Amino acid sequence: MAKIKTSYFCQNCGAQSAKWIGKCPACGEWNTYVEEVVQREELTPTSIWKVGSSSGQVASKPKPIADITFQEQQRINTTDQELNRVLGGGIVPGSMVLIGGEPGIGKSTLMLQIALSLRGLRVLYVSGEESEQQIKMRAERIGAATSDCFILTETGTQNIFKQIEQLQPQVLIIDSIQTLHSSFIEAGAGSVSQVRECTAELLKFAKESGTPVFLIGHITKEGNLAGPKILEHMVDTVLQFEGDRHMTYRILRTTKNRFGSTSELGIYEMMGAGLREVSNPSEILITQREDSFSGISIGGTLEGNRPLLIEVQSLVSPATYGTPQRTSTGFDAKRLNMLLAVLEKRGGYRLGAQDVFLNIAGGLKVEDPALDLAVCASILSSFEDMAIPGTSCFAAEVGLGGEIRAVNRVENRISEAEKLGFTDIYISKYNKKGLDFSKFNIKVHAFSKLEDVFGELFG
Repeated sequence: MAKIKTSYFCQNCGAQSAKWIGKCPACGEWNTYVEEVVQREELTPTSIWKVGSSSGQVASKPKPIADITFQEQQRINTTDQELNRVLGGGIVPGSMVLIGGEPGIGKSTLMLQIALSLRGLRVLYVSGEESEQQIKMRAERIGAATSDCFILTETGTQNIFKQIEQLQPQVLIIDSIQTLHSSFIEAGAGSVSQVRECTAELLKFAKESGTPVFLIGHITKEGNLAGPKILEHMVDTVLQFEGDRHMTYRILRTTKNRFGSTSELGIYEMMGAGLREVSNPSEILITQREDSFSGISIGGTLEGNRPLLIEVQSLVSPATYGTPQRTSTGFDAKRLNMLLAVLEKRGGYRLGAQDVFLNIAGGLKVEDPALDLAVCASILSSFEDMAIPGTSCFAAEVGLGGEIRAVNRVENRISEAEKLGFTDIYISKYNKKGLDFSKFNIKVHAFSKLEDVFGELFG
């Protein structure tokens, strides 16, 4: 009998140690090391998914790169244009995609919608968290039933591979990877060893059979994907499902993609019948109103490669208590304090004794510095109690010296503003160098200093 070998793994980051230690040297967490068995049993030919003689598997030999033939594979259309965009044009055969997000954000709903929409393809949806009846209830709510989608409630990888051999699915969905366990590892489901082993078995299946595999993953309290970091290295694509689960909008963002760009994102709206694709999010994120209110401005930002126009709302009022409040929702609080200091130092606006509340409408979190000018305009609009014209928008970064700095891809922002009916846009003067804005029907206002912008807006 082989000697049983054990090791200690950090359940937070996956670091390995020969002995138990209280504080993880890799991530700094306390009491996260757990002993796990790492000695594997001898594998039998029928114990895991195997490639039969009919698969044509050949032992690998080194080849000159010039002799390797490459044939472009036809991607699988998911019928979900947002997911197609994020994946780079569709599902690549034999790829492994990992999708993570907060509990209740809609990961299982999205994957079930994809499984039900792939008509003509046999899809196996493996769930280790829900029963068949629960999945059926969600499918009825989504309202897109198909006979090509098969449901399997199982957590053992050996049993899953037996069903795969019989069904021969063309797409495999695992919900979730933390619930699976392999009988070759004597550790609990969700442990570092089990997650790594189960993922390795599924990866071997995906690459040798050409079947795309989707893995749903849990996240930690910090928002990172749970399990060892090697999990993200093993898969081909990592998708992050973001958004406040109490709000209606969700963002599907790519953090790794071997077959496409990582700057694409998809936007969904959570509804009673599932997730709805949002093809033009700018029209939804901008509130439709008849009257003009102070403290509201429109900023042109970029989420990935997609230009968005979003609404910035501010409320400035005299501080009731000794220390003024600075509250920001969807925008970096430190950057808000920096912009307030610039307005006071460079613009002469006395905001030190004012409470400032800032909100990005729609529940989005924006990090694009091109929103700086819109934030400043929104704050001063509320401070002066003067409304900004509803047909004006802003796209520029504000520097510490009060200068208006250029931003990238300003033409895309201007095109989006023109498409939505805006008549004026305020940008940096340095964005006009080498660019022709005469082709736009929108009036472009270019400035180099912050006071010049507000002099034109508020007199």
